[in-house]
Amino acid sequence: MSSSRPAGPRLPTLEDVARSAGVSRATVSRVVNGTRNVDPEIRKTVLAAVAATGYVPNRAARSLVTRRTDTVALVFSVPDRHAEQDPFLGQVFSDPFFGRIVGGLLTVFRPRGVHPVLMLADSAASRTALLVELQQQRIDGVVLVSVAPEDPLLRLLTETEVPAVLFARPTVPVPINYVDVAHHAGARMATELLLARGCRRLATISGPLDAPAGQDRLAGFREAMAENGHAFAPSVEGSFTQDGGERAMARLLAEYPQTDGVFVANDLMAQGALLTLRDQGRRVPEDVAVVGFDDSSAARAARPQLTTVRQPVEDMAAEMARLLLERIERPDQRVTSVIFKPELVRRQSA
Repeated sequence: MSSSRPAGPRLPTLEDVARSAGVSRATVSRVVNGTRNVDPEIRKTVLAAVAATGYVPNRAARSLVTRRTDTVALVFSVPDRHAEQDPFLGQVFSDPFFGRIVGGLLTVFRPRGVHPVLMLADSAASRTALLVELQQQRIDGVVLVSVAPEDPLLRLLTETEVPAVLFARPTVPVPINYVDVAHHAGARMATELLLARGCRRLATISGPLDAPAGQDRLAGFREAMAENGHAFAPSVEGSFTQDGGERAMARLLAEYPQTDGVFVANDLMAQGALLTLRDQGRRVPEDVAVVGFDDSSAARAARPQLTTVRQPVEDMAAEMARLLLERIERPDQRVTSVIFKPELVRRQSA
């Protein structure tokens, strides 16, 4: 009496794909493994056959051929923690900005069978663990989102020549691919809008000034003000958080009570600024007009809804994914930067 179990449904094979596409098994293998010397029309036919048959590549077998794992690390690099209960991480992962990055990455990675693994770099030990994973070829490359000033991970990655791409211009001059938005131009847009609507006593809540984005947005605000005859405009440094925006707005109103327009360097801080203005009886935009930056979900959730500068985060993240895959495929290509244009989004706060 046989004890063998009935066989389950047979999975599609390379041979099935080859028959469907009308090509050889070797050609299908080259397409599936990402070999470049395949005619584009043949590649298109094979990929259509893969979709039609439902073929799923054997990742273990494929990695033996390509020496890749189809796994990339999505690394959030944050300042080293100095206290066991540090609220910073909660602020990072509750920010809608980071969810938008993940969504944009998946639009490119998922169709190509690439799997991102979330890793946190917040100490020397965690950075070392990441480098070990890379050196042992368990990860093909790194998408890095760094909010750590003078981040040591940037140099570690470039020195080990790991395929990597960074969200935003690096804080130190290193040869790494990166994607960013024209912060300076976006800040000018926001400032010029406030001036055009008649605001004359403008101020700004900047981002952290140890970050390029914070520096560039403040510089764009000041330049637009100077070009329009305003030699001085108050600024208060914020933390890119809602609480930071509340505190900064309270300080501005205490020191400069006649303020009638504020450019806030991100939407979360602007949302906090709106709460402070409401608590102090200031109408928005009648008494104080407010413009943010990012066009995140915080801008739409704010009351009144926030006029803001759109940073196309999802598109930027998708470009990061494409740059990383190209770098993995061709490690010898030069590093590249891609800068996206900002766009002004008019709502009710200005």
